[in-house]
Amino acid sequence: MATIKEYRKDNLTITWEPKKCIHAGICVKTLPKVYNPKGSPWITPEHAPAQAIKDQINACPSGALGYKES
Repeated sequence: MATIKEYRKDNLTITWEPKKCIHAGICVKTLPKVYNPKGSPWITPEHAPAQAIKDQINACPSGALGYKES
């Protein structure tokens, strides 16, 4: 079973599947205040608008990042 980690901001939940991640770095380059591989947690969605996060996730080449809206 795949491990999926979740990070929440208001009605947006970011999902990350570490085993799918190819570490292309697009997330870090696009939104460095949200994605900090040296941070804990490494995803802090409160540092960007939800639409910017969704746009960045849609550009993830591996599909390791996703989102759910509630």
